[in-house]
Amino acid sequence: MRLVSICPSNTEILAYLEATDQLVGVDDDSDWPEVVNELPRVGRDLNIDIEAVRALEPDLVLASLSVPGMERNIQKLDEAQIPYIILDPNSLDEIAQDLLTVGKEIGKEAKAQAVYDQFKSHLDKYRAISREIKYPKALYWEWWPKPLFTPGKLNWLSYISELAGGYNVFKDYDQASVQVEWEEVLERDPDVICMVWVGVQEAKMNPAIIKKREQANTLSAIQNENIHVLEEYLYCRPSPRLIEGLEKIAYLLHPTHYPKPTTD
Repeated sequence: MRLVSICPSNTEILAYLEATDQLVGVDDDSDWPEVVNELPRVGRDLNIDIEAVRALEPDLVLASLSVPGMERNIQKLDEAQIPYIILDPNSLDEIAQDLLTVGKEIGKEAKAQAVYDQFKSHLDKYRAISREIKYPKALYWEWWPKPLFTPGKLNWLSYISELAGGYNVFKDYDQASVQVEWEEVLERDPDVICMVWVGVQEAKMNPAIIKKREQANTLSAIQNENIHVLEEYLYCRPSPRLIEGLEKIAYLLHPTHYPKPTTD
């Protein structure tokens, strides 16, 4: 099959299914695995060039609704009568299910089942360790600085927080993504602040920006120097690479309980 992915997480799912050889084009932000850097680009996630997609003559486009505004891509695909599937997971279980969905669509069902089983096994391992943590740490995940956006209960980062021996301080919001006020962060006084600004490289995320906010020095995370700039691509993309992110944050929070990450 000739496949086009218009979202980095979809590209990564295809990599786990060993199907990158079927890719004929990707969005501008897909950057893993390295082999995809040799492929034609069809635009950024919110501004996909549908004519460029059509020119690649895909049998199937892997689309997404993970970012508000992506629905415009779906409308354009419909208008161009280009076949597609939509992946829009929030929880880790839904991400696992997407592996099976894509595997079935592209004729890689056996490989998809194997990756699914491995993914679920890894989650079970970390879930068992998390039950041994007597004092889970309160985590504030900052997705965007102005206005403030953070994951809510339904997002995969809430699940990852728990598997890593912590909890998302905004898990009481029954949403996947939540706009909050800085005063709410102050009230919840997180033990750890995780900076993962969507689409921003680590080098451009400066903890000093958070430290300069009003009354920031009253936060436990600031007082204990527990602000961490994390790799956006390991925490903000709904693909199996989240396992690597889980390994890193779990070891960072509880190094005496969790194994050292297997990757750098």
